[in-house]
Amino acid sequence: MPIRVPARIRVLLVDDQQLLTDALTRLLDQEADISVVGVAASLEALGRVPAARVDVALMDYRLPDGTGAEATRMVRARWPLARVIMLTAISDDETVLDSIQAGADGYLTKDRAIEEVVAAVRAARAGEILLPRSVVLEIAARVSAARVGGDARRVARTALTPRELEVLRALVEGLSAREICARLFIAPNTLRTHTQNIITKLQVHSKLEAVAFALRNGLVEPPRPEP
Repeated sequence: MPIRVPARIRVLLVDDQQLLTDALTRLLDQEADISVVGVAASLEALGRVPAARVDVALMDYRLPDGTGAEATRMVRARWPLARVIMLTAISDDETVLDSIQAGADGYLTKDRAIEEVVAAVRAARAGEILLPRSVVLEIAARVSAARVGGDARRVARTALTPRELEVLRALVEGLSAREICARLFIAPNTLRTHTQNIITKLQVHSKLEAVAFALRNGLVEPPRPEP
């Protein structure tokens, strides 16, 4: 029986800095399991990308004719199964939250090493939430002043089952899917079901947005900073 070779992760780059996209294309294509299938420097160019399938999009926030949030919505509409990672030099409050609300699955700054970007692409393709502990704490600090009233919190908390709340707490802690399964003694398929139920019940678009929603509305306590 012939050995099945796993399909390469199909990556789309959306950034108007050609030096960066050229470098990323060269470095990512060196990985045996990754292939860059498209590059777009603007929203207009994104609409003309011929790729039939995209697994992961690496997205800058600042584009010549719009924002990464708008581009994220375009990617979501055309390639519903694609994961979106914001890879940008901008890290202000509004940008991070706007990206999350648009449906981004992760957020990296451009000062990250290429090894971290490669790891993020693989993690995104595997369905991981790309939310390091430091980012969780950052989001918690940013949204703490915008929490809704107690009635709204109770409604949202009541909509989730006890097990879904446990999964949500683990997501807020930044645990990987494997770590969550080990902690809660559940199978990966069960975790995926719980996660999708959380996203549906909270009326959000991604695990990252679910984490921000939970912190903003006080559904779970934010993790404590490490000493």
